[in-house]
Amino acid sequence: MTLRLKINLIVGALTLLFLATVVELQLRNMRDSVREEVEAANRVAAQLLNRTAWLYTSAGVPAMLSFLEGVGRVRSNDITLLDGHGQPLYVSPPATYKMGRDAPVWFARLISPRPEGMAIDFPDGKLVVRANASRAVLDAWDTAIRLVGVAGALLLAVNGLVFWLVGRASRPFGRITAALDEIQAGRFDVRLPPLPGPEAGSIGAAFNRMVGQLEAHIETERRAIRAERELTDSRELARWVDRHIEQERRMIARELHDEFGQSVTAIRSMALSIAQRTEAVDAQAGEAARLIASESSRLYDAMHGIIPRLTPLVLDNLGLAGALEDLVERTRRSRPDIAVELRLALGDVPLPGDAALAVYRAAQEGITNALRHGRAHALQLQVEADARELHLCLVDDGQGLPAAGVGAGDHHGLRWLAERVEGLRGRLRIEPAAPAGSAGAPGTRLEVWVPLAEGAP
Repeated sequence: MTLRLKINLIVGALTLLFLATVVELQLRNMRDSVREEVEAANRVAAQLLNRTAWLYTSAGVPAMLSFLEGVGRVRSNDITLLDGHGQPLYVSPPATYKMGRDAPVWFARLISPRPEGMAIDFPDGKLVVRANASRAVLDAWDTAIRLVGVAGALLLAVNGLVFWLVGRASRPFGRITAALDEIQAGRFDVRLPPLPGPEAGSIGAAFNRMVGQLEAHIETERRAIRAERELTDSRELARWVDRHIEQERRMIARELHDEFGQSVTAIRSMALSIAQRTEAVDAQAGEAARLIASESSRLYDAMHGIIPRLTPLVLDNLGLAGALEDLVERTRRSRPDIAVELRLALGDVPLPGDAALAVYRAAQEGITNALRHGRAHALQLQVEADARELHLCLVDDGQGLPAAGVGAGDHHGLRWLAERVEGLRGRLRIEPAAPAGSAGAPGTRLEVWVPLAEGAP
């Protein structure tokens, strides 16, 4: 059911109720008027005939009959003259007013008063007077017909006018409905023109603002989706690049370990052999051969120091726990004056290769920076894992972060580490280990979180 039809039904019902109330009041007035008229006419007729009957008592019934025939019809009364045996001698003639017409029986019963009569006795007869409200009821019926006709015409006129006015006032809402249907169909660029009327105009303006905000939100969402897609692609590209770099590093490290290491070992062995053979013949040549062997040993040691920085081959053989223990042990051997504490809580959690390598690189880069830039004397390395994520925390007692921030100077390793961790959807945080204003060196805290499960933060 449309709003227009609902309003018309409401107005029609109210108008009909008003007209029914008016008709009911008019019927009450008609009933009171008919009763008053009939009672008054009956009272007058009864008084007149009562006096006349006393005057004609001595003359008898013939004189009364002659009087009644001369009087004729008395309004709103039926007069009957009876003889001594109860036979009618005279009945008043029918009314000539609106002759041949009568109000409906139900209407007459509705407004007619209770019938009343009066009898006047004679020595040889009786005069009976009864109230007759048929003409007054007919007048009331004609008035009611006119009233109902006017009320019906008024009802039709009011409803027609309301229907036209409501249709004209609600015409802008059809445009609003059509615009909403277009939005539902996927057209978000629809706009409403200025609509007539304050309410429709306000709705149209609010609709245009809503569509503008909707377009802005959709564009923002599109940009966010595009940015997320680009970020995902960037992360995938970063992971692909890191994977290939690690492969190249691993290949170079294996070449250094297998080919170059064997060659350097062979050179050292041959140099020592030459030194032993030529020592008695040519002391200078033997000294040169020993120098070559010494340099070969130093080159071999330097090469073995480079290999772990290129790729942790021990990570493939011993896993993350063994690789970290090896890293800490090599740090202790290279820097005996440094105290390094290692705490591992990895359990039986399976660690993906990318996550393990990222945490190992974080520990490697953190220890290098703490010793080289922070001049630390004590380090605490803690690595733990659960089903959701892998967590590393490295704390040193060094000089702390530079005043210009983490990206100052030549901290390229930290930036690359941050990119590696972000490529795995992880987090990296670097902050002072000690609170501001505390005594002693501030130190540095390096923390890395790498998710292991799909729903991990």
